[in-house]
Amino acid sequence: MNVKQRQKSFLFLFVCLGLGILAELSFFHGVIGISYIIFIAAFYLILFSRLGIKFSHRRIGLLLMVMIWVLAASYLFYDNEIFYDLNILVIPVLVFIHIVLMTTPNNIDWISTIFVNQLTQKFTQTFGYGKRWVKFILKRTLFRRMSKAALLTVKRIVIGLLLGGPLLLVIVGLLVSADENFGNVIMEVPRFILGMNFLEGFFRVIAVILLTLLFFSAFQTLRKRYVIPLGRPANGHKPISWDGVIAGTVVVLLNSIYLLFAVIQFKYFFGEAIQADFTFAEYARRGFFELVVVTVINWSLLLICLKLVRIKRKSGSYFMKIMYSLLIVTSGVMLASAYLRLSMYENAYGFTMDRILAHAFMLFLIVIFAYTFFRVWLEKISLSHFYLIAALLFYTGLNAVNLEEMIVNNNLERYQQTKKMDIYYLNSLSYSGIDGLITLYEMEPDYPELRSLLTDRKQMIEDLDLDTWQSFNLKKQQVVKRLQELELK
Repeated sequence: MNVKQRQKSFLFLFVCLGLGILAELSFFHGVIGISYIIFIAAFYLILFSRLGIKFSHRRIGLLLMVMIWVLAASYLFYDNEIFYDLNILVIPVLVFIHIVLMTTPNNIDWISTIFVNQLTQKFTQTFGYGKRWVKFILKRTLFRRMSKAALLTVKRIVIGLLLGGPLLLVIVGLLVSADENFGNVIMEVPRFILGMNFLEGFFRVIAVILLTLLFFSAFQTLRKRYVIPLGRPANGHKPISWDGVIAGTVVVLLNSIYLLFAVIQFKYFFGEAIQADFTFAEYARRGFFELVVVTVINWSLLLICLKLVRIKRKSGSYFMKIMYSLLIVTSGVMLASAYLRLSMYENAYGFTMDRILAHAFMLFLIVIFAYTFFRVWLEKISLSHFYLIAALLFYTGLNAVNLEEMIVNNNLERYQQTKKMDIYYLNSLSYSGIDGLITLYEMEPDYPELRSLLTDRKQMIEDLDLDTWQSFNLKKQQVVKRLQELELK
């Protein structure tokens, strides 16, 4: 690295320092809200300024970027606790895949072993690059005047600390268990450390340094746009296949029992003849999970057959396509049956997050089966590309729709018909659930124990720190204002 390149690298390192500071402010100061979308905007601004705007795989890359922005924006508009925790992991993974994809040549399929190797290589290179820069900076600053012998001694001490630290923790744990007085003395150490005011600042500085190195190493590594080559496949290796007669026998057996099931379903389920042995809600609950599992098994079997079964005779191939299509249709009947059963159960017992997600998953399976049906007759279209895109769109769609608000609205509509409401479940939700409780109180102020729940919630918001910009959330602001203005009689 020449002097001019090194100066540019140091300048960009300070840019990444600013991004590291923003990341620490965005994610380590309470609840995440508007800070996530602000960080994503800054991240992509630096990405485009560093690497330019000429990227590979533009269509799938643009789709991924839109999904990332939608997921980040969900922290501003909604407050779903499930997706709040899940997206902390999902968004960074998608961002890494996206930036590697944009710097991978167009001739590399984004669903291939080569691209997976590219991801692994870039991940490894990022940490390797950061390690080399840490060594370079330490040698030029802290260890500049140290001899080689002194450096070797420091290195050995660090290795000793890394090896001895875990062993020390195990031994201290055993000694604490063996002697209570020793344990009391040892516990005073973390209390003393936590009581020191500078400790929080120290850890925040460490976090900024680590994040800066991570961003700097990733951007620097991505500038090298090359792909790791794959080894040649071994000679004489035969692809795995499944005998067409065996596969056809299995599919025919399954279709025969599924056709019988579908006939029975149309006879008494899709009509209005519910069995006398069960109540409406009991019948709705009965068999829902089993039907979904059977449907997933059918999908898996269908994928295996489409991948492994090869039939040369035209008549045999046409017969298998008919069998595959029949398997898809009967699976659709089972999905419809499970969907209606769950709807009936919700009408009887109310709407919850688990039940809404189950509904959404069944709709996703219907879309998957519909596309697979086209794949049965049009062999050239790709399943893997569609499945991945559909899964990403499905997950992003769940984040873009306020599921908790949907649950609250459906339960309020059900309350108007049945006068039943699980207020404790609404109270277990985030701010959308509180919003529903306020609406219910305006509808029915004397609902048992509702006033007590809302009183506790009003007391809770008085203890919240609503002034931090990182935690700003539109739904939270709306509900807090509405709760503050609520007069509890």
